[in-house]
Amino acid sequence: MDAVVDGVGVGVGVAADGLGLRGPRGWVFRGVDVDAAPASLIAIEGASGSGRTSLLLALTGRMKATEGTAAVGAARLPRQMAAVRRVSALAHVAGVTDLEPALTVGEHLRERALLQRRFDGSVRDLLRPRAQREARTASRIDAALAAAGLDRESLPKGARTAVRDLERVEALRLSVALALIGRPRLLGVDDIDLKLTDAERTEVWTLLRSLAEAGTTVVAVCGGEAPEGAVRVRTDTHADTETDAETDTEANAEANADADADGDADGDADADGDKGTDRDGDRRTGAGTDAATAQGDSGARTYDDEEEKAHAHAETGRA
Repeated sequence: MDAVVDGVGVGVGVAADGLGLRGPRGWVFRGVDVDAAPASLIAIEGASGSGRTSLLLALTGRMKATEGTAAVGAARLPRQMAAVRRVSALAHVAGVTDLEPALTVGEHLRERALLQRRFDGSVRDLLRPRAQREARTASRIDAALAAAGLDRESLPKGARTAVRDLERVEALRLSVALALIGRPRLLGVDDIDLKLTDAERTEVWTLLRSLAEAGTTVVAVCGGEAPEGAVRVRTDTHADTETDAETDTEANAEANADADADGDADGDADADGDKGTDRDGDRRTGAGTDAATAQGDSGARTYDDEEEKAHAHAETGRA
């Protein structure tokens, strides 16, 4: 069970030395160095197509780097990816944690809470009386919503508000809340300033900073400049790094081809990891949750929208 203080996951340190990922047409990112203490706010910056999302997925144990080393807490990458997945969660990653437009806010929250209890709960918790289980679930949901700054009562139809009716920042806050239900020690958030106004970007950065101050280590991908005080990491500083979106996609596909062997081959014995069940509760569902490790972190695809910019994302399926 992850370390938890007052319902918030205790953050982990993140370090990387010459981390890189190479595909058939070149480097997706290369020469990345990180040195961030627990509960840091880490900003991944770089040009579109320079591997920002791929780096986010690599640091959260969803994509296997091909060069260099990294550490997330006591776990070492790329050898102990399953251990990193158990203490991390993703939010707002297109193609990985998509929210289902037709589902309501309440339905997303209940589904994620039930999955979390099923895949991350102890046997003792499962044997508790139903009333106690429901009370604990409600408490966890309320804590996640409070941390994400999402007030259900302020929504047009309260918890019955459909995702399609949410504003962009509200949808981002919901995605973050879903990830926080698992009380991760490391939270990864992609494209935090996509299609947002300057005021909305400031609002989102304030949210992420508050999460870091509460104890969770946060890694965020941004298109603009990160705020003062963030640990800034760039993916476009190496001369050999390709910035073409197609190159990024193919490199991601190759890097994930054998990702199933990452967790236990090095002695990271994780029964749930072997079966494709992440104990952090993340899985691809209608609630738009995390990339399923049951699929071995395999595959990648590109969203070549000029407005949203090109990114390579790990293919996902239901756990």
